[in-house]
Amino acid sequence: MAATLVLHTYWRSSAAYRVRIALHLKGLPFESVPVHLLQDGGQQRSPTFAARNPQRLVPTLQHGDVVLSQSLSIIEYLDETWPAHPLLPRDPLGRQRVRALAQLIACDVHPLGNLRVLQFLERDWTIAQPERERWVAHWIDEGLAAFEALLGGHAHVGPYCIGDAPTLADCALVPQLYNARRFGVDLTPYPALRAVEAACLALPAFEAARPETQPDAP
Repeated sequence: MAATLVLHTYWRSSAAYRVRIALHLKGLPFESVPVHLLQDGGQQRSPTFAARNPQRLVPTLQHGDVVLSQSLSIIEYLDETWPAHPLLPRDPLGRQRVRALAQLIACDVHPLGNLRVLQFLERDWTIAQPERERWVAHWIDEGLAAFEALLGGHAHVGPYCIGDAPTLADCALVPQLYNARRFGVDLTPYPALRAVEAACLALPAFEAARPETQPDAP
């Protein structure tokens, strides 16, 4: 019997959202274990969770005795372990493009609006909520503008970021657009991104991964 997949997740975490999308796209059954990032001072800060993931971040994926962290790395592990419904193209240039788009979100945009960053700005620098939200919206806008331009520069063909099937790039983009709306970012200037999102959300895998459908959603 194959080892069970256990995803330590939080309903509104965009990084966990990415991994949920990938698991559903691949049709992999998994157990969802909620980790509330605000209750009890942040359940990710508990000694038990810290022993599992010293970064104290979600998502964390357990595959049998193996514990995996970092959403993009987890998704690539899933892709290599279960190659059906691949999330990276076969050709090196296609793989580079997909990784570049995914990392644009995961490395350059998302960290600047991460919960622990916003908590630091509030707690240590006493920056008020409107200013914190402007900070997040600014960096989301910059990232999405670049993503929109890159899709055009890659001779975008097909309903998804790269080609006619969802990839790692789509797994990263859709949660970031969800975040953008949370922070009041106007998505009107990004028609290509909105079209990709609509195509993705029409798929059952993306629908099943949505924050509002998670068992720990309020």
